[in-house]
Order: sequence, then structure tokens, then C-alpha cells
Amino acid sequence: MNILEIKNLHVSVNDKEIIKGLSLTIREGEIHALMGPNGSGKSTLSYAIMGHPRYVVTKGEILFNGQNILELKTNERAKLGLFLCFQYPLEVQGVRVTNFLRLASSNEESVVDFGKRVKENMKLLKINESFSNRYLNDGFSGGEKKVGEILQMAVLKPKIAILDEADSGLDIDALKVVANGVNNAMTTSPLGVLIITHYQRILDFIKPDFVHIVVDGKIKKSGGKELVEKLEEEGYAWAHEEIA
Repeated sequence: MNILEIKNLHVSVNDKEIIKGLSLTIREGEIHALMGPNGSGKSTLSYAIMGHPRYVVTKGEILFNGQNILELKTNERAKLGLFLCFQYPLEVQGVRVTNFLRLASSNEESVVDFGKRVKENMKLLKINESFSNRYLNDGFSGGEKKVGEILQMAVLKPKIAILDEADSGLDIDALKVVANGVNNAMTTSPLGVLIITHYQRILDFIKPDFVHIVVDGKIKKSGGKELVEKLEEEGYAWAHEEIA
């Protein structure tokens, strides 16, 4: 069983500590939702897991299947099976979506078989075939960029997927495409998912097994869907008061 373990993690950005002793375990087949106010450390956690050089781990461990990955480069972590769906995907001019997916895939299947698999996933996600011939995120709308990230996840088949506010700026149709992509991935291959979000709406389509509330760089409360409903009704004020 694939498992991501984060133990007593401390992370600093520009010499300011953002993550202050966060622990979390994600196993394949589990969906975890990470919620919290702005500046609480949610996105910082995602970048630290993937090895962004600006996000410096000062203490703690990140283990994937028992291996401490802190010394690994980002591409090495990705090859192990870690995947990050970016909140703000970058535009890459001159590189077509299909070519990018082919280069990123470690699968040794033929070009023809790979092309068929990409088309199958696009059909499953209800993406027009012309999408694959466009340059990566170049001129894409916000929704198209997020859908493109989910297509990458579907084709690359990671073991642990982190979705950093994949629902931000999406209309209901794009949100459903993102949610369907995650739900389909859960049924076709073992996958552990961490959804970082501010809002309940994506969790109406992707049902979390666990919900965690982050305040001031730590997970302060964990539970089930009832926490999402409480946040939707009362905001984060009660979480601050309860912690105080």
C-alpha cells in the first residue's frame, strides 16, 4: 500500500516559519480535505511536499513508502508517484499538451497506444480532442488550465495526488469535470488524494474520508464531512476560539 507520511513538519519561506509542526498520513484509497483560512500554510504544505526550493524544511520528515524524500529533487519525487495540481498552472508556449504528457510519462508503451490512452482519458473527462494539440496552458481559460491538470493526473497515474485549490475560479461545469476526473481515477487505480480548498462545493462532488482544519501552520482539528458543514455555516471563527 502506498502511503505518504508527514511527521512534525516545519517549513519556512524567506526565513519566516509558515508550517509549525504539521503531521498527516495519507494512504492509497483515501481522500483527505485540508481546509483553513488564508495564510494558514495549506499551499506551503503542497510545495514543501513536492520540493519547491523556496520552501525550506527546517524540521520533521516527509516519508513516501517509508523513504524520506526531503533530499530528492522535485522530478525524482514525481517519478516516485507524487503529483501536484497547481493552483496557478504556468503557460508553456511551443510545447503541445500531448507532447508534454508523452515526455512526462514513464510508461514505455508505443506512441500509438499512448495516443489512444490520452484520447480515452479526454473522452472520459469530456474534453474536446483539439485540446491535446494546443500549447500547454497557452491562452487557456482558468477552467481549461485546471481541466488540463486533471488530464495530466489521469494520464500519469500518480500514487498520491495533491490538488491545491483546484476549484478556485471554476464554473460549475469545469468543477464537475475536475471532480469526475478525481472520482474516475479513484476507481481505476490505487490513489491517495489531498484536496486543499477553502470551500465546500468541491467536496459536494468529491466525498472526503477525512477533513483537517489548519490554523497557524498546524492541523488543529480532524474529523469527517461534519467539519465542512460547520465551516460553511460558521466560518473559521469557531476554530480560532476553540483552539484558543
